[in-house]
Amino acid sequence: MRSVLTALLCAGTILSTQAHAQEAGAPASPAQGLDAFGLGQITVTAPTAQGIEIDSSTLSAEAIYTFSRLSLDDAVNLMPGVSAGNSGGTRNERLVFVRGFDRFQVPLSIDGIRVYLPADNRLDYGRFLTSDIAEIQVAKGYASVIDGPGAMGGAINLVTSKPTKALDIDVRGMVNFDNDTDYAGYSTSAQIGTRHDMWYAQASYARNFTDHWDLPNSFTAKVPALEDGGERDFSRTRDWRVNAKVGFTPNDTDEYALSYTHQEGAKGAPLHVSDLVTTPRFWDWPSWDITSVYFLSTTALGDRAILKTRAYYNRFDSMLRSFNDRTLTTQSRPFAFDSPYEDRAWGGSAELDLEVSDADTLRYSFNYRYDKHVEFQTSFSTAGVPSTEPRQTQAEDTYSAAIENELRVTPALTVTVGGSVDWRNLLRAEEYGPPLGTSGASVLYQYPRRDAQTWNAQGRMDWHASDAIDLHASLSSRARFPTIFERFSQRFNTAIPNPGLKAERATNAEIGGSWASRAVRVEGALFYSWIDNAIFGVLTPAYPCTASTTPPATPRPGCALTNLTQSRNVGKGHYYGGEISVSAHLASGLDAGFNYTLTKRDLDYAANPAFEPTGVPTHKGFVYVDWSPLDALHVVPSLDIASDRWTLFTATPASAPQRYYRTGAYVNAGVRVDFDVSENITIGVGGRNLFDDLYTLTDGFPEPGRTLFASIRGKY
Repeated sequence: MRSVLTALLCAGTILSTQAHAQEAGAPASPAQGLDAFGLGQITVTAPTAQGIEIDSSTLSAEAIYTFSRLSLDDAVNLMPGVSAGNSGGTRNERLVFVRGFDRFQVPLSIDGIRVYLPADNRLDYGRFLTSDIAEIQVAKGYASVIDGPGAMGGAINLVTSKPTKALDIDVRGMVNFDNDTDYAGYSTSAQIGTRHDMWYAQASYARNFTDHWDLPNSFTAKVPALEDGGERDFSRTRDWRVNAKVGFTPNDTDEYALSYTHQEGAKGAPLHVSDLVTTPRFWDWPSWDITSVYFLSTTALGDRAILKTRAYYNRFDSMLRSFNDRTLTTQSRPFAFDSPYEDRAWGGSAELDLEVSDADTLRYSFNYRYDKHVEFQTSFSTAGVPSTEPRQTQAEDTYSAAIENELRVTPALTVTVGGSVDWRNLLRAEEYGPPLGTSGASVLYQYPRRDAQTWNAQGRMDWHASDAIDLHASLSSRARFPTIFERFSQRFNTAIPNPGLKAERATNAEIGGSWASRAVRVEGALFYSWIDNAIFGVLTPAYPCTASTTPPATPRPGCALTNLTQSRNVGKGHYYGGEISVSAHLASGLDAGFNYTLTKRDLDYAANPAFEPTGVPTHKGFVYVDWSPLDALHVVPSLDIASDRWTLFTATPASAPQRYYRTGAYVNAGVRVDFDVSENITIGVGGRNLFDDLYTLTDGFPEPGRTLFASIRGKY
């Protein structure tokens, strides 16, 4: 391993990397009060945005509040280079793409602690609340190897807040209304904290409840039995989260903090509005719960060394229930089931920063994570006797060792190179059913186990050309290991496992810069990514027509390909585009901003020439104006804009070829009006999709129509 790391570092001297973000959060704005939790930040390239400015790497709490973005997917959709989507289907998951890379390729963290679902990592970004978050960090393309493995296309980090004075309080409430101004739900949050010379403490609570949301008035029901318009069937959701932390600051350089986060979610699963070919699945998610306990620290070791540590324990518990029909009351058919997941993880990291000289800093880090997934499905039938499988367990260790060298060549030029080695040890992989290649009785058996190793290398050059101009260039080659689901899931007997599935890889290149004056700030970047070993489901011979799960699994004589698939590393392609963001102070009491992103994706494999990568618009933008005609009054109109995107037409017989088409273009108008009743109390009203635009991000699942809200906020 040491020789590989050394080789990576030597090879990387022709490259460059980014400077670390400041460890302390940016000074809190007067409106915000609470500060970002510095120990929980990851490495990003840009300074923290101020007020409601939207830059390329951070999204502030004030921007989240002003534009009423209460869930993670909705919030990061404000940023250039990031787009939100919908998984469709009965999983009803909200998605996030970073420069075209999906949730498997862009890790999500809370205070730098990875949120990972070891079975399939199908994160639902709609379950992560933002009303008590200090800032959201997004590293795009280039994500530092020091922060851990898996960041093939970037990384997202939710940073909780930290108090800045003896008593910090922020309380918010919002009531939501649908298209007909009927009650549609509410959201509320509260934070209280205290800070003293040597310690601080804080607790926060956030809750979102959606009773329902309305489809746009222009929606015409094609299959009323699936969806008849008006209130979207099965659109109710419930999410809440608590966070508590206590910190010890014995001096100016050291800090130690213990944090606890617990969140619970429940959601319905709307049906496809017109698919009569696929049998409807009447699914419900009564629980989607995450708990995390973690310790973070930074300790100065003399004048030239800093040790940073993280240790954590995470658990994820969820329940999926399948019912007979849309009443969601009876489970007595063969397709009815209860499917609980019980996932546990623990691990930690250590980072050592050594200031070799005034111009040279070396960073070393080591990350370890243990993941354990347990599942056991209860099936039902017309006989009325439920049958529960034995508990099936998958477990694995993941490691990453990284090194990074930041060299300040001149006062204006910084060059940094980095590399890491990641490896994964699969400890246990159980399944219940007839063993592979047989049609006998169901038993508990082990899949073949395979370990894996991969490497990462990257670099960045930053040039402070003048007081107004900063330029950068970067190159990063990152990999991510496939999930247990990708390697082993039989997908309701439609797939064959592939224990030897390899890591996907992306090589990301970027050039960009920023220019700032007193009144205007401009940021921009051009990016290009080469994708290799992309994972696709490939048609393959069925057992016992093949004797091995190892690709290419050539069929025996007399056998042919079937509709069974196997995940293989057969795809390659390119993602490329550009992004720009501008914020400007136009006059006293008048600010404005906009950002625009162009994203092109060419990803394919030879066996399916019809394939198109789905979910990401080619063009995307956001525009806002912040007008304050009075000191106490803020009027903020905004526009969300996106072109269409590829989606897969699902109402297709299994024997027919897949058909892709483009959908999802929209121009959504929003507005928020806030009035400061006093120095500490603000009331507001506003709305989203004001013109009630009908649009669909994925086949068969329209987005919400017009929504309205009224809010109140108190801070001290």
